[in-house]
Amino acid sequence: MSIYTQVLTFIHRHEPESFERLALEVFRHQFEAVGAYRRYCEERGVDPGAVRIVDDVPAVSTVAFKYAELAIDGAARSAEAANFLTSGTTQGRERRGHHIVARPEIYRASAIAHLRTMLFPDARRMAILAMHPTADAMPESSLAAMISWCVEEFGTRAHLAAASRDRIDVEAATGFLADAEARREPVCVVGTTAAFAALFSELRSGGVKLRLAPGSRMMDTGGAKGQTVAMQASEVIGRAGELLAIAPAMVVNEYGMTELCSQLYDATAFNCPGVSNTQERFKIPPPWLRVTARDPVTLRPMPDGEIGLLTFFDLANVGSVSAVMTEDLGWVEHGRVRVLGRATDGEARGCALAIGQFSSTEAARRTGVTRERVEAQR
Repeated sequence: MSIYTQVLTFIHRHEPESFERLALEVFRHQFEAVGAYRRYCEERGVDPGAVRIVDDVPAVSTVAFKYAELAIDGAARSAEAANFLTSGTTQGRERRGHHIVARPEIYRASAIAHLRTMLFPDARRMAILAMHPTADAMPESSLAAMISWCVEEFGTRAHLAAASRDRIDVEAATGFLADAEARREPVCVVGTTAAFAALFSELRSGGVKLRLAPGSRMMDTGGAKGQTVAMQASEVIGRAGELLAIAPAMVVNEYGMTELCSQLYDATAFNCPGVSNTQERFKIPPPWLRVTARDPVTLRPMPDGEIGLLTFFDLANVGSVSAVMTEDLGWVEHGRVRVLGRATDGEARGCALAIGQFSSTEAARRTGVTRERVEAQR
């Protein structure tokens, strides 16, 4: 059984006790098949045969995806592969990260399986309003791919992508929701926080309050990116209730990134029985995604409940690099994750060291630039 088939099998029929074994097999496959990652590990003196636990697998920073082709050798030339680009909204578009996904069907399996658990646990199809372009309009967007798969898997014939590459069509979105209200048909609204901010602003300015049918839900992704005045997740929940009559438990925030093929979602009373709507929200990863918080200086895993840099081992990244370190602070406890926000430069000394080690080595090898120039570009 190939390593890709093993990962797909785990996603569809996961056995928690086999995660560690499969994760180490994935790491060894990536060491052999991903040239840039192998050079990174060798520079750090890592022998894959000596790595016995997942926590010891060298993680690459999300920033490394800007400097290197972190995919199995030859994937970029494969007609089957997808090349997803980061949005570039934080540092500008002059150097965007890219994630070459050699086997998009594994990304699809991961995305759909956890969407089914966290956004469609009631197993119902419904009208879907996407306030983000779908894959036909934005093929380089991993979010666009995920939204397209969501529509295919969970949508009815009543669906609309009320966004293009350049604009959000708030008027079309409002009309779609008003039609669903008239039919008393539940709607799933998916999109970025910035898109929802535009929708809510339009509804408020027009004095419009819609009463969507019970069972309507919202997936909010993207945080504050793209907003002039950042709207927090709690505000999205409040305004969805005020302006669309979507119950708080049905507004689910997603945490994901181009560099990962798996996502985390809010646990609410809707998707996690026993969770109170009044308690502080945490996020749930799928069984094939392990999350740890690491000390920002030493990069060693923190004990449960202590704050550190969030680091992931994503089995669904089998065709690229599974061990990915972010610049986001958070804590992990009993598998639950709290995301606290981006670390400052001063707090992320160890993270910055790892980023610098990877980017300077790989960029110099590929382009001949100096360490100083690489550092200046970060």
